[in-house]
Amino acid sequence: MGDQSSLADRAWPLVIRLMPLYVRLYRATGGRIGQRLPGSPPILLLDHKGARSGKKRTTPLVHMPDGENLVVVGAKGGYPKHPSWVHNLRAHPDTEVQVGSNKISVHATEANAEERQLLWSKAVEYNPAWRRYQRRTKRTLPVVILRQRPA
Repeated sequence: MGDQSSLADRAWPLVIRLMPLYVRLYRATGGRIGQRLPGSPPILLLDHKGARSGKKRTTPLVHMPDGENLVVVGAKGGYPKHPSWVHNLRAHPDTEVQVGSNKISVHATEANAEERQLLWSKAVEYNPAWRRYQRRTKRTLPVVILRQRPA
């Protein structure tokens, strides 16, 4: 696992620079390119507003369906700090996601302890990478529930 982790750490600066291109390609193709990557669960585009700056941002995230809701995990590869999108959703929970060609208005809430316990076991079965990322850090990875809201 150490080699994979260090490779991911070294690749992160490149991944960050390629993210805007990935987002444009996903949007331009209605998710036909980008929603599914080999060996990865489905990916959505999360729009969020900067907690302090108010600047609009978009982050591709692996998501897990949970009934009518979507679940995302603030893993950030097991880095010591939460991803910025978690902080942004805490400040501005009403937002939009794109799943394939569908744009969905959502309200984001962090799972409470009971919800997290129920969702976590499903989540790590659905995407084993989340378990590896949790083992890599001392912080508890946030589990965020995206509930559909009227547009």
